[in-house]
Amino acid sequence: MAVNRGAHLGAAVREMSPGYFALVMATGIISVGMTLIGFQTLSIVLMIVCGGAYLVLLLLTAWRFIAYRAAFLADLHDPHRGFQFFTFVAGTNVLAARLAIEGWYGAATALLALSGTTWVVLGYAVPWFAVLGRTARPVLRSANGTWFIWVVASQSVAIVAASLEPVADDARALLAVLAILSWSVGIFLYGAAGVFVSLRLMLYEIKPVEMDPPYWVSMGACAITVLAGARIVEMADAPMVDATRGLVGGVSVMFWAFATWLIPVLVAVGVWRHVRHHVPLTYGASLWSISFPVGMYAVAGIYLGQADQLPLVGQIGTVVLWVALAVWLIIFVAMARQPLRRGGLLRATPETQPANEAAGPRPALR
Repeated sequence: MAVNRGAHLGAAVREMSPGYFALVMATGIISVGMTLIGFQTLSIVLMIVCGGAYLVLLLLTAWRFIAYRAAFLADLHDPHRGFQFFTFVAGTNVLAARLAIEGWYGAATALLALSGTTWVVLGYAVPWFAVLGRTARPVLRSANGTWFIWVVASQSVAIVAASLEPVADDARALLAVLAILSWSVGIFLYGAAGVFVSLRLMLYEIKPVEMDPPYWVSMGACAITVLAGARIVEMADAPMVDATRGLVGGVSVMFWAFATWLIPVLVAVGVWRHVRHHVPLTYGASLWSISFPVGMYAVAGIYLGQADQLPLVGQIGTVVLWVALAVWLIIFVAMARQPLRRGGLLRATPETQPANEAAGPRPALR
């Protein structure tokens, strides 16, 4: 019995989605939101869950890298799974931002150093291994919603840099540059990902099973761009900030409007997928790709309302935050039930498998 249980756990770790850090992202951002609207006890509980999930996922990822390195590296070469590694960057930064609210600036700085380094490394490695270095063509057919996670990772670096800048003393100018740089990079990456994914949707057949939850990240990437911009607008005076504050504030409002426009589209896609075409709605790590964008949209609205004196935007954010909490609870309960079902907690969403198979076999590693 114990041997079988260990074998099942090992198999689950081997197949674990690299995007599971979206759990940390979703939990952390709702914790931040609850702090903003004054529900401190609930926020602390969510922060503890966020930190615990982060540590567990770190251990499982290390286990996977050591014991199942071939599967780990194969994911890095997969255009459907490679960009999910950026959830580690974003999850680390969401946790760092939450710790900074508590005044734990040392821990937040250490996490920013870790995430920033990983962001740079993955920013060159993932596009090459998962897209440019593939022999299979056309690569455009493999474009999907997970590509927007690169944008989320970039903007998460900007958020933490902007959060730490007012208390950084000698490093204030450096953090200001980092915040503006990563925010600007994220803007251009959103444009690139949007073009590639739009072309894929227009040029190739779309099956309902392929319109999976990560497409919600297109909205979440807009929302985190808004939040990063709002934090930059609130930063203390610095040459880089003074030169861009007006531009950042205006662009942030535009991204909030576009994120708002995307929500009915994404809901309609979900209805088309699950109601019209009867694609089963089952638990998988990718469902956290819905929870995080909704929570991020809420927090971005609250911050933008404060930074740009837009009370209506802030009120919308507050209402959506409770919706985000409800979505988080539903997914968390579904996740908690998984040990009683087939596959366990770590299984990937089976709905995504046909899309992966359509892209062809994973490349051989040399």
